[in-house]
Formats: sequence, structure tokens, C-alpha cells
Amino acid sequence: MDAPEHPQIYLITPPSFDLDAFPDLMARVLDRVEVACLRLTMATSDADQIARAADALREVAHARDIALVVSDHVALAERLGLDGVHLSDAAKSVRAARKALPEDTIVGSFCGTSRHDGMSAGEAGADYISFGPLTANGLGDGSEVDHELFQWWSEVIEIPVVAEGGVTAAVAEALAPRVDFFGIGEEIWSTEDPAAALAELAAIFR
Repeated sequence: MDAPEHPQIYLITPPSFDLDAFPDLMARVLDRVEVACLRLTMATSDADQIARAADALREVAHARDIALVVSDHVALAERLGLDGVHLSDAAKSVRAARKALPEDTIVGSFCGTSRHDGMSAGEAGADYISFGPLTANGLGDGSEVDHELFQWWSEVIEIPVVAEGGVTAAVAEALAPRVDFFGIGEEIWSTEDPAAALAELAAIFR
């Protein structure tokens, strides 16, 4: 993914959803707010379930010229004709994924709060680096990325950077000048109107 002039939305699916209803909800969200990339991130490790979800969301995303990447499943990304893979183990799998997938495939790397891991992933061939969580309750174990990391990255590193995990209005406003993409997921899916919630957030950093 190329670095945009202004932060773009990197939309993340909820970890589980009703496949009969969710593609229509996703379509409404994508028709309301401009999204640069969609990431399929599911709690299940069942390849058939992930494949069915990917097939349904690929149709919705590609109809709107939006790239669809899948978390961690390199083999599925290639077999299902997806646009890329998002790796959650920092730099460990980047080089192997880069070799296994076609040259134009997106390979992204989530590097938590570690500048070192981000640099290592970039050197291994990652197309973008994702850092997070942005707030202590944004993801997992209560850790929080130092927001100054994004300032340093924007000044020193050319690889696009994604900020994800607890994107609040205040965080979006503070980090907008320093990041290329905001990874947004549970922030909107937990609301009654995800499309409106995403539009409200997007208005802050655009």
C-alpha cells in the first residue's frame, strides 16, 4: 500500500459475524465512507469458514475497488485470490510470505509496540507496518504504543504505517499528521450504526 497524503481507513472485520447478514452491512459501510483496505480477521482457524467469509467479502470489496487482505493465512490469500496477507507475528513470517506470494501481493506486519520489530519487518519486505494498541484497553494485554513512535516513523521511515487498537476521537486527531492509515474495527462494529460511527471518526482526520 502506498502512503497517502492524508490518513486513510484500513477497516478490520469483527472476529466473528453472521455470513448471511454481514456482507450487506459491510456494503453499507463501504458505500458511506471511503475505505482504502479491508482486513478479514477471524477468531476461528477453520479454513473453510475463513474461505467462505473471504469469498463473500471479496465480492463486496472488489466491486468497490477496495483491497482485501486476510490475517495470517498466507496459503489462503493466494488460493482465494485475495490482495494480501496481514501477519500478526511481527517480522517472523514476512520474508517467507514475501517469497510464497506473487510480487504484487500486499504483505503487512503487525509489530505491536516495538520499533525494532517494525524496522525488521520492513527490512524483510513488508509493504506496511502496523503498531498498536493506541490506548491501554485497545487490544489484548493492556500494553500501549508510545505515540511518539509514529512521529519518529513518519520522519525516518518511508514504509506506510498503520495505527490500530482503540482509535478514539482524541487519538485520531492527535495522530492524524503522523500516520498513513487508521486500523478501525471494533470501534465501529460494537455500535448500533457502524457506518455512521465510521463516518464520524473519518471526519476527524480527513
